[in-house]
Amino acid sequence: MGEFSNGVVSVFKHYAKRVEGQGGLLTGTDPSVFDSTDPLRLWIIQVGVIIMMAQLLSLGLRKMRQPKVIAEVLGGILLGPTAFGRIPGFTQHIFPQVSRPYLSLVANIGLCLFLFIIGLEIDASIIKRNARMSIIVSLAGIALPFALGSALSVPLYQHFIDPSVKFTHFMLFTGVAYSITAFPVLCRILTDLKLLDTTVGIVVLAAGVGDDIVGWSLLALSVALVNATSGLTALYILIICVAFTLLLLYPVKRLMFWLARVTGSLENGPTVFYMTFTIIVLWACAFFTDIIGVGAFFGSFLAGIIVPREGGLAIALTEKLEDMVTIIFLPLYFTYSGLNTNLGLLDDGITWAFTIAIICLSFTGKFGGCTLAARFLGFGWREASTVGSLMSCKGLMELIVLNVGLSAGILSQKVFSMFVLEALTLTFMTTPLVNVLYPPERHVHIGGPRAPLDKAPGSENGMDGSVLDEKKPVDEHPWRHRFTVVLDKPDHMPGAMALAQLIHLPIPDASSESSPSPPKLKSRELTVNALRLIELSDRMSAVMKSSATDTLKRTDPLLNIFRMFGKLNDLPVSSSLSIVPYDELASSVVDHAKRHDSQFILLPWLPPSATPSDAGDAPSASPRASNANPFEMFFGWTSDKSTPAIHSQFVSSVFAQSKTDVALFIDAGNASEDPQATGNSQHIFFPFCGGPDDRLALEFVVQLCANPNITATVLRVVKRSVDSTIEKPVGVYLGDDAEKIDYASSVAHDLNVTSTVQFPDTFYGYANTVTRLQSEAADDILWSRYACPATGSDTPSMLRTALSRMEFAELKTPVPLHAIIQRAASLRDSMTEKRIRLLVVSGRSKRLSVDNHHQELTELMKEYRDMPSEACKTIGDVASACVVSGCAVDMMVLQAVSAPPKVT
Repeated sequence: MGEFSNGVVSVFKHYAKRVEGQGGLLTGTDPSVFDSTDPLRLWIIQVGVIIMMAQLLSLGLRKMRQPKVIAEVLGGILLGPTAFGRIPGFTQHIFPQVSRPYLSLVANIGLCLFLFIIGLEIDASIIKRNARMSIIVSLAGIALPFALGSALSVPLYQHFIDPSVKFTHFMLFTGVAYSITAFPVLCRILTDLKLLDTTVGIVVLAAGVGDDIVGWSLLALSVALVNATSGLTALYILIICVAFTLLLLYPVKRLMFWLARVTGSLENGPTVFYMTFTIIVLWACAFFTDIIGVGAFFGSFLAGIIVPREGGLAIALTEKLEDMVTIIFLPLYFTYSGLNTNLGLLDDGITWAFTIAIICLSFTGKFGGCTLAARFLGFGWREASTVGSLMSCKGLMELIVLNVGLSAGILSQKVFSMFVLEALTLTFMTTPLVNVLYPPERHVHIGGPRAPLDKAPGSENGMDGSVLDEKKPVDEHPWRHRFTVVLDKPDHMPGAMALAQLIHLPIPDASSESSPSPPKLKSRELTVNALRLIELSDRMSAVMKSSATDTLKRTDPLLNIFRMFGKLNDLPVSSSLSIVPYDELASSVVDHAKRHDSQFILLPWLPPSATPSDAGDAPSASPRASNANPFEMFFGWTSDKSTPAIHSQFVSSVFAQSKTDVALFIDAGNASEDPQATGNSQHIFFPFCGGPDDRLALEFVVQLCANPNITATVLRVVKRSVDSTIEKPVGVYLGDDAEKIDYASSVAHDLNVTSTVQFPDTFYGYANTVTRLQSEAADDILWSRYACPATGSDTPSMLRTALSRMEFAELKTPVPLHAIIQRAASLRDSMTEKRIRLLVVSGRSKRLSVDNHHQELTELMKEYRDMPSEACKTIGDVASACVVSGCAVDMMVLQAVSAPPKVT
């Protein structure tokens, strides 16, 4: 053994000599020591520090609704000599001077890629559609700031610039820095503030595009003048640059479009060959503009402009490049700028006086010029000042200009730091200033429908508290005909189609119109607006989608599928598209329904199927607990619950914020797999327990039964003591099996009407005796109206037809939820044999309801399985009981607009 050990040791000693210096930490080598032959290790450390700093700052600034560029620039400044650079040894170990050329190389590669993406964002059609407005605002936003910047450059040059620098060069860079507008940051702010579809947003977007193009051209001209040895050389550079630009904009652009069409990149996204060709064009353009003295950034920008926009090709290219650019390359560039920014140099009164003057004049030039131009175009002062505030956003565009000037030796570090502070200040103040000048309630949307007129409180509310048509007679049956269907995921399309099929009412026969007693129920045109929701992320492609909603509305697959479904079923469908952050998805749905005067918001939902791995743990007394429950992942009963939990929050937010009636359709997901559940026939089971939501549900079920393919069973469930448990048929008897419900194993709970603090928004809420008595009276009136309708000629024919397809019954029981579960299971089995689909409808909450089911639901969860409180808050008692018991059928949960009941 000793010989073996000695042999092993000798081998390692021999290997250590051969790889001396490559053992890393094992040999005591400091990984932060820069080695020109192996700079990767220090570069990885630098990248890690930069990314973590940018992400940490963005977490806080995101709460203030500030763009991410603020965090990246601020992080770069903090890592430089302003803050962390003052820590002894920090700069020498993390950002030593000898390593900065490598950092600069990667940062400039990232800058070229970023400017290529900026070119992809530029859409010339925006300027063409708004040529007059964009030209006037853009020129005003360039001319006045350029003049003010040129005037300020005189004292700045005298106090801070070395005389070896030509004044004309410094004046030109100062004017360009004042004239530039941060188009990418501007797009992000417009999207966050929901201004893209407003008159102000359209003007700012068009003017920002023109401002960016002119600004980059001026910057290229400035670099050419600096690099030129004489005026004649500068003229040659300018002529070559113009000729090269024309070459790209015409022959090369047409070549790229032809190649995209030939390779199928327009239809299916960019192919590998097309991506390769595009990247080659990018670096070729950057190389050519760099060698002629204009700068590689300008060639990269031109390469992005010539990429075809058809078929969403520019967006697809952006999606493939943006993550690496925005996560790694761009923060590297800003950090490299921050290493050259030292706010500690602003150490005297005259310097701060000039800094304040730079900030004030820069804002005054942009704000004043663009505000006056917008006012000239006919905008009010509030809208015009909003245009000026948005155009004053500087962001990363000015930082790029400043870095070019610093690297060219035009700007000193002190002046560079002063202008960086100005860019940060103006970018930071853009969002809060716009919120003050142009709040959401004053937004004027282009092409949107007229907002509904304000009505007197209570005049628009029906018995169920829902908003009715102001033109509808009071005695007319409140059937809904304006719907908003939410489309957010492909998996929810079956549910959306099922909802649209349910609400599609037949056209009344001509005979009914010619009858001696015309019906009061007038035929209305059904309108369905499909709202496509797309979550706005931090990616640039998401911002590009926000500014191209018109194109996306025509090409979005979900909207196209739903529109075709409407055509095939003679269903009028209009479409809308909304791209907003996740936190604003629910408010976007609510605002959309309000703008389009919708009477119902329809939310489809298909929870992911769960594996029955834990089914064996269910109590043996639960016969259905061993079956796979398709709602398990929705309620968090599996390990992967992130997606269902997030969607549950979205649904709950819509319920909480909506000023319109809401219906949540929960697709069990098993209909397509069951060969018996085919055909158009459908049966609805609705347990009526009372309250505004159940009254809305009853009216909606009556409306649905106007469809000849839909029948319904409506069971009024009343909570009573054990001795008074009876079932009283009303209208049509439901069958003998209704009396076979076994309650022996159930416990009776005769509870008083109380309010629960645990779920006040979903269950019972707070109410006094008067409102509860009014609600109970409203329940009785509505039940009598439909269960025992008048036989006279005053009853509308369509209402009589709908009621003829419905069966009504009353059930008094001490355990209403148990009874509902038994009846739903019985109907499901019988309808499956008849090849009829079953839909369970329930009211979401029991606001103002007489009976409280919370304790029985708790016992059901003990009997079958537990359910998180979030699930109960989302869908309510009855639906929760059906889910807990494993009664996996399609369900519809309805919520009415909150309003006091009317019992006149």
